[in-house]
Amino acid sequence: MRDFAADLRSAVDRAVPPLVALGEARSRQHPAPGKWSPREVIGHLVDSASNNHQRFVRAQLQDDLVFPGYDQAAWVRLQRYDESPWEELVALWAGFNRHIARVMDAVPDEMLTRPRARHNLHELAWAPVPSHQPATLDYFMRDYVAHLRHHLRQVLDVNDHRWLAG
Repeated sequence: MRDFAADLRSAVDRAVPPLVALGEARSRQHPAPGKWSPREVIGHLVDSASNNHQRFVRAQLQDDLVFPGYDQAAWVRLQRYDESPWEELVALWAGFNRHIARVMDAVPDEMLTRPRARHNLHELAWAPVPSHQPATLDYFMRDYVAHLRHHLRQVLDVNDHRWLAG
């Protein structure tokens, strides 16, 4: 049942070496005008970790899955991820996600699977849940891992995604 926590750990462990190998120069390159550099994408994933960590904890203390959103582009810009030392940024991202995997493992089963009629996962989730359908914390955590994997594929831009397979 907690395969998503193991999947998160695996994705992080497998992604760190190729991320670090990108190096300072390549991690600053933008794939196209208006697109985030790898630094900015990993910074965005740090912000996602920060916001979702709180959501995963708060979900255990409330009856709904209603959480504040955030302006992702503004957070990336204001924190100047494009100026962050690359290996420090990768280490921050990896450490935060390893902690989130521990949080995921600690959630009681009844909290994970309890349907919540009130939620805003139609606004927050990477793969939205319609507002009229109940949602679960289990779904939201799985969605978090899918979102992370999506961005890792963007950053690493590899044809063979087996290194990222769960």
